Amino acid sequence: MNNRCDPLILTDDDILDAMQAMQGFVDITPGTFKEIYLLSYELALKRIRAVGKAKEIMTTPVHCLSKEMNLTEAASFMAERGISGAPVIDDMGLVCGVVSEKDFLRKMGLPITAGIMSVVGECLAINRCLVSDLRESYVHELMSHPPIVTYAETTLAEISHIFMSHSINRIPICNDDGSPLGIVTRTDLVSSLCQMVE
Repeated sequence: MNNRCDPLILTDDDILDAMQAMQGFVDITPGTFKEIYLLSYELALKRIRAVGKAKEIMTTPVHCLSKEMNLTEAASFMAERGISGAPVIDDMGLVCGVVSEKDFLRKMGLPITAGIMSVVGECLAINRCLVSDLRESYVHELMSHPPIVTYAETTLAEISHIFMSHSINRIPICNDDGSPLGIVTRTDLVSSLCQMVE
């Protein structure tokens, strides 16, 4: 099954068929046509990525954790909402960190690539629950900080660069004062780019 987000690869036969289907005389070689097409395609993608902004794809309202929540409350909060990470806000309502599944795994002594079966396997192997040690901990002890945040006018290309350079899967979108407006995840970004190039 083809991924519709993959770049379109033209064959020489595709180009010749297209040139023969055109009305009139086309005085270029298939190689020149292919070069023009691929360059145009790349420039169009760059233009589309520059136009899209965080405010157009962010999820609102954003579900935030309080830094004073215990980890039992935080895990339940995230599970009930079907989210794998959330911004953490302080007493003034400003984003002060981010908590994700990776932070829970790290605190449990597991690699951040571990899945649910890794957790189950470890619990069964050591005959105790790895998460029981988290009951007495709080969000502010677990969260990644300082938070990496961005703003409503940030382009999708810039967000993509932030995700890659910081190896993160979500970024809170904030006002200038640091209060949360929404959140953009890798899934949001990929979905929006796929829609733009369809």
